[in-house]
Amino acid sequence: MHTNKIFLIWLAAVLTACASTNEVPVERSLPEIYESAYAEFNDKDYEEAAAEFLHAETQYSASPWAADALVMAAYSQYMDDDFAGAIMTVDRFMRFHPGNANVPYMLYLRGMCYYRQVSDVRREPGMSAYALQQFQQLVDRFPKSEYAKNAQNKINILKNYIAGKAMYSARADMARKNWPSAISRLQSVVQTAQETVMTPEALYRLTECYTAIGLPEQAYGYAEMLKLNFPDNEWTKKLDKQPADFESGKDNK
Repeated sequence: MHTNKIFLIWLAAVLTACASTNEVPVERSLPEIYESAYAEFNDKDYEEAAAEFLHAETQYSASPWAADALVMAAYSQYMDDDFAGAIMTVDRFMRFHPGNANVPYMLYLRGMCYYRQVSDVRREPGMSAYALQQFQQLVDRFPKSEYAKNAQNKINILKNYIAGKAMYSARADMARKNWPSAISRLQSVVQTAQETVMTPEALYRLTECYTAIGLPEQAYGYAEMLKLNFPDNEWTKKLDKQPADFESGKDNK
């Protein structure tokens, strides 16, 4: 009898321990999660805020607030410089809420995630191409959006950046006398970035390249293009210092 009593006490203790370790936590309500998320955000603990907003979205995905939770999660990640995480959250938003009113903002935010990662002009401008694509999509799809004007300004900056990268590489090619590569890069600036500040220099450099390889007619053609489109530009004024090879091109016209 004494042995049975000890066994029962032991069994009760084991069951109690098992119950405590396997206890299922009570899920918080959406307002409770939101309150915690905004508290973390206001304290500038953006990583924890993002985690809370994402928790709200996954636990209450059918809620009208699910899309808003993703917006705040992406913004929190952006503020935390977690650009990869923010882009993934924006992608999730676009997949599940393509018709939401916040789509223009999310396109802008995704563009900014790439934009903030753009390196200096001497490096590979991969992020600038992604940023340009996002901002252009925003301007094309939502031209009257409150973010469209800012996006257009970023587009202009990025186009100049990309053209600057091409010009940097073209100058390096010219220094090595790699004329075909230089010409290809310079022509890409003229053809795809006509509105950038790099175009006058690109036209001038093309006159130099074609002069260097003994094709004065082509050099003359780019010189005329430069004078016609940018009559008062500093690069146009430099044409007067070019060798007389252009004249032979002019005479053959």
